[in-house]
Amino acid sequence: MSVSIFSDRIVQSLLDTDYYKLTMMQAVLHHYPNAEVEWAFRSRSEEDLAPYLDDIRQQIEALAELTFSQDELAFLDAIPYIQPDFIRFLGLFRFDLRYVRVELEAGELVVYLRGPWLHVILFEVPLLAIISEVRNRTRYRHVTLEQAEARLDEKFQWLRDEATPEELAGFKLADFGTRRRFSFAVQAMVVERLREGFPGHFVGTSNVHLARILDLKPMGTMAHEWIMAHQQLGPRLIDSQSAALDCWAREYRGALGIAITDCITMDAFTADFDLYLAKLFDGLRHDSGDPIEWAEKAIAHYQRLGIDPMTRQLVFSDGLDIPKALGIYRALAGRSKTSFGIGTQLTCDIPGVEPTNMVIKMTSCNGQPVAKISDSPGKTMCRDEAFVSYLKHVFSVDQRSP
Repeated sequence: MSVSIFSDRIVQSLLDTDYYKLTMMQAVLHHYPNAEVEWAFRSRSEEDLAPYLDDIRQQIEALAELTFSQDELAFLDAIPYIQPDFIRFLGLFRFDLRYVRVELEAGELVVYLRGPWLHVILFEVPLLAIISEVRNRTRYRHVTLEQAEARLDEKFQWLRDEATPEELAGFKLADFGTRRRFSFAVQAMVVERLREGFPGHFVGTSNVHLARILDLKPMGTMAHEWIMAHQQLGPRLIDSQSAALDCWAREYRGALGIAITDCITMDAFTADFDLYLAKLFDGLRHDSGDPIEWAEKAIAHYQRLGIDPMTRQLVFSDGLDIPKALGIYRALAGRSKTSFGIGTQLTCDIPGVEPTNMVIKMTSCNGQPVAKISDSPGKTMCRDEAFVSYLKHVFSVDQRSP
C-alpha cells in the first residue's frame, strides 16, 4: 500500500521552517523587537493560483493552532548559541493571523504580511509550503511517493556513474527544499534517503523539524531580509550592509558565520566586506548570478585581504541540481572549500511535475521601502522604483543592472 504523499494539515510543527528564520528571529528579539515590516508574495511564473484560495486560507488558519512542544524547545535549547530568553519567547509564540492577508486582486492571488518583525518572521516559509502543496495536490493528485523515490534513485545512480568516491571526497550537500517542496512527505523521504544513501556527503537540512526527528544538523544562518531591513534600521544607507553583518557577529559571537552576499550585488558586498568582517565570518553564500564568476570574485577578494580562500567556505544555493553542484565543485577543487544547498530539484523533481516559482519578500521596514537588487535579472523586488534607483546610486551599482 502506498504511503500518502499529501497531508490534511500541511504544516504540523512550528519547526517545519527554514533554520535561518529562527536564527534571525533570535537576533530580532535581541536587537529590533519593535521593528515593523511588510512583506509581499510574488509568483514569478505568472501561474493562476486563484482557484486554490479557499484551501490556502484553511491551511493558514490551522497555523494559529500550533505551539512549540517541550521536546521541540529542548531540541533548540541544546544548541549552544540559542539563548534562554529566546526559548522562553518561543514557548509563548503563536501565529497571529491579524498580520496576514490572503485574497484576490484583479483575479490574482495576493499575500501580504504586515506587523512586528518579531511576530511575522516565521510566516514566510510555511506560507510558501502551503501554497505549493495545495496547488500540487490539486494539479498532481495521482503522483505517488514511489515516483518521487524512483527519481531520487536515478540521481544517486547518475552520481555514482559520473564521479568516483575519491573525487567526491569533499563534496558536501544539504537539503534547502522546504519552500517549494512537492509536499512534506516528499521532503521527508528525500532527507531520510539522503541521510542513509549519501553518508559523508549529506551534511544536513534547512528544515528544523526534519533535523530534529531524523537527528540531523539544521543548516542556515541569515537570509536577505536581515540585510534588507537594516536599510531602514538607523544607520546611513551606505553603512546598512556593514551594520547588518556587524550586528550579526555581535549576536552570535563567531557561530553561524556564513554571510549572504547578493542583497545589493556581490560587488557592493565585497566593497563592504573588509578585513575585519572577513575574519569574523567563516564564509559566503551564493544565491544569484553566475556561480563561477561569483566564486572568482570571492576568492580574489580573500586573496587581496591576505586570507587563504581554502580556510573559508563558499556555499552555493541558487537553483541547483546535482549536476550543476558537481560542476561547480570540480571547477573550484583545491581553491576553496565548497558546499551545496539544493532545494526544488530535490524536493519537487518528479517526472511530469512543474514546480512553482514564487517568493515572499520584505518590501518595507518601519514604514520605509527596502530592496534586494541581486546579481540575477528578474530577482529585484521592491514596490518603490525610486528607492531602488537611490540604493543603486548609493552603492555605485550600474543603473543598467537588474
